[in-house]
Order: sequence, then structure tokens, then C-alpha cells
Amino acid sequence: MSEPSDDFILTLEGIGKRFPGVVALRDVSMQLARGKGHVLLGENGAGKSTLINLLGGVFKPDDGHILFDGESYSPTSPLEAFKAGIRVIHQELHPLSNLTVAENLLFEHLPRRYGLVNFREMNKRAAELLAEVGLDVAPTTPANRLSVAQLQLLEIAKALCYESKLLVLDEPTATLTSREVDRLFEILKRLKARGVTTLYISHRLEEIFEVGDSVTVLRDGQHVITRPLEGLAIPDIVELMVGRTLSDHGVFRSDSAVFGEALGVSGLKVTRNSPELSFSVAKGEIVGIAGLVGSGRTEAVRAIFGADDKAAGEIRINGKEVEINSPKDAVAAGLCLATEDRKLQGLMLDMTCAENTTITDLGKISRNGLIRQRAEDDHSQRLVHELRIKTPSIRQVVRTFSGGNQQKVVIAKWLFRGPKVLIFDEPTRGIDVGAKAEIYELLWKFAAEGKGVLVVSSDLPELIGICHRIIVFSDGKIAGEISRDQFDESKILSLAYKEYSRVRQH
Repeated sequence: MSEPSDDFILTLEGIGKRFPGVVALRDVSMQLARGKGHVLLGENGAGKSTLINLLGGVFKPDDGHILFDGESYSPTSPLEAFKAGIRVIHQELHPLSNLTVAENLLFEHLPRRYGLVNFREMNKRAAELLAEVGLDVAPTTPANRLSVAQLQLLEIAKALCYESKLLVLDEPTATLTSREVDRLFEILKRLKARGVTTLYISHRLEEIFEVGDSVTVLRDGQHVITRPLEGLAIPDIVELMVGRTLSDHGVFRSDSAVFGEALGVSGLKVTRNSPELSFSVAKGEIVGIAGLVGSGRTEAVRAIFGADDKAAGEIRINGKEVEINSPKDAVAAGLCLATEDRKLQGLMLDMTCAENTTITDLGKISRNGLIRQRAEDDHSQRLVHELRIKTPSIRQVVRTFSGGNQQKVVIAKWLFRGPKVLIFDEPTRGIDVGAKAEIYELLWKFAAEGKGVLVVSSDLPELIGICHRIIVFSDGKIAGEISRDQFDESKILSLAYKEYSRVRQH
């Protein structure tokens, strides 16, 4: 084992990790310079999440040694990792849902007075932290009311509460707008100035030059390269990651015929006092929805799908009005929603790939009320092949899949249903450039088949790259609609801030 060095806060030597049927990491060695920004890159399934779970005390390595801050490091739990000085902000967020935002923030060190929790001091400190990360919610707000993007900001605020030696961030900007991203970068710069080392994982490759001094690339669980970022360009990094050149945000295709109405929304009110929303998606068309965190994008699509109650409004599928009061109604009408939180709302994590891909239409694989396993296997195998889902077996539990392959399973289950309209909420959140390109191919394929596709995304270049039109939400309203020949990031952002600016002026 290497001798401890003051120059490096973390040293990994020959790290290996195996799961049933999968070698997640094989002989990985790397070092993190103390007080520097380090970037970890690789496609989904490259081993990044496994590696940070080893650092965070979730897994133990099967091979190799880890040195942290000059000492042998082998945590048996996330709490041990936290006490050692490593804080991990995971891509998949799991707050204490029944507690308030303030209680989540300060849970490890609740301020006390006379042996009791000092709620006034707790809420005051929480408000300061929320302001620092730009999360505009009251400290007393229950955590289960926050969107995925707001939960991400909450986790970043939580990391500021405690003095960590190493801060690991897994896809921290996946659902953040440019304003929140800029604020995060400022926070990371302040932490770096205080001597905190950061390990940053992101599939938004343009970001890594803002936060990193050096980069490590993994491919198929193996170390490819570690080197300074200086002198590297994005095409170089993509080639190291996937071995081929790819576009990160898609190249628009105009070969699908756009006709008729696939989805129509008229006078939709998410709550009694919310503004009315009206828009449509044509057959063969991909329409994007842009907007800031909290602009009402997710709330609108959930109300359309029947996942949340709506106060008013008419929904039409292929020009005919349909009554949607639940997701079951929506699916029966031919409307499907791939939610932004695939783990909690999109998948049954402890069931197999075959079970997940066929769950949306059990009638296709059943006879006399019993599932025919041969039919289930045949359909699932076809979908796995068609969507290029990486798995050693269709009987593999999807909890073990990478984020990109989990997202493909979500798409596969709706493809199995045969929908008329597909809604995707953050379809490529936490997904590498290779998997993104494959998902864009699927979206264009759906449109070419005459389906209507509605895409909610915080990634403006993504929407610009794949959509025919973009509808912009601002403070619960539709602030405007932009046609493809007028696409411009600054125009979209000005509309996104429109209603918030109007409120401030008054």
C-alpha cells in the first residue's frame, strides 16, 4: 500500500467490487489532491455510483485498499463515512419525508435549549442555509412537498451545515436551472477556498471545467485515465468515455409528419386558485416544456396524467375528450407518463427486468388470470434488445441497474403498453451521453410512428436539440410558446423569469 501523503486526501489502490452476475469495479486506482476539485466521468454502468457508494460506506470493496486523510479507510455505514469527514450527495434523494425542511437540514445537530429542540433557532439557521443555496421555501415546509429539484437544493444546503473534508456530488445539477447551477458553482468555489476537496460526477460535460482541476474516466468498471482537465476538450472526454463521438443534446430531425391532435389540454387548473393552462401536442410532434424550478411544469403533467387531482380542465386524446381522474384512467385512454423520479415512482426496484417491462399490460401475457412466464420472457427479451438495455439476464432485479438502464426499463414498460401520447418528465436526468443519444432516438421513433411526445426538461440545450416547439412555464402560468425557427436560450430564459419579475416589480 502507498505511504500516506499530505498532497492527497484520498488514495484508492486496486479497488474491485462484484455483484451477482456483474463485475462493477475492476482494479481501480486513483488519487484525489487535497483541496482540489476532481471530476469522475463515465457512461452509466461504468462504476461511478458503485465507487461513491464505497466511499460513502454503503458497500465494502471486495479487493484493494483505501486511504483517507492519511489513514486506512473502511467504513461499515454512511454514518461512519460522515464521521470520518466524507459527505455524499447522492443522485437519488431520500429525505426524511415526514419532517420539515429545517428538521432535515439540521437533523444530525438539532439546536437545543434546556434539553429540548430550539425550534426558533433551528428555523432561523435553516432559513440562512436555504437562502445561501437559493431555495425559496419556508423552513417549516414538510419535505414531502418538495419537487426533485428542490430536494437537490436541500441536499446541497445540508452539506453546508457540516464541515466535511471530502464532498461527493453525484449529478447535483440534473434538475437545476442555470441560476441555481451558477449559485452551486459559487458555493463549491467557497468550499474549495476553505480547503474542502470535491469529487463531482456529472453528465453535463460543459460543467466540469467550472468545478474540476482534474478528471478520472471509468469505462466498464475499469480505470481509463486520470489527468488534469487543462488541455482537454469535450469531444476528447466523450471519446474517452464511450470510444466514439456523440452529440450531447441531439440533432433535430424533421422527418416525422406532424398532423392532427394527439394531446389537447384546455382550461386546466391544478388548484382552484391557479391560472388556466391550455396547449396541445400534434401527432408526430415533440413539444418541450421549459421553466424554472417551482414553475409548475411537473404539477401540470401530473394533473394531466391523473396522478394529482385537478380543479378543472378538459383533456383530449386524438381529438376526443377523455375523463382522467387517476393514472389508471390515463393509461386506459392511451396516455403514459415517465416521471422525473424513476426509482420511487417509475419502477418496482425489487422486481425483475421482465416483471417491470411487462407490468403495464398483464393481459398480453396472461391466460385464465395466470401469467405465462414464456410470454413474459419473450416480450421482455424483445424490449431489452430493442432498447439496448444492458443486463446479464431479464431476471435481474432492476435495483442493480445503472440509471440509464433503469430509465430505459421505464420507457420499455410504456412501449409495451402501446400508448398514443407519451409524457417524459426529465427523461435524461442523471444519464450519460451514450444513453442520452439512445433515448433521443426512441423519442424520435415515437414521433415518427405518429405518437404525441411531451418532454419536460431543465436542460435547455436538450429541448432545443429535440423539440418542434417549446412551451415556457413561469410561476404556474404559460408565459409563452416558441417555434423551432425562433429557438434561443436567452429568449426561453426571459420568458421563464417573466412572471417572477412581474411579481417583484409590484
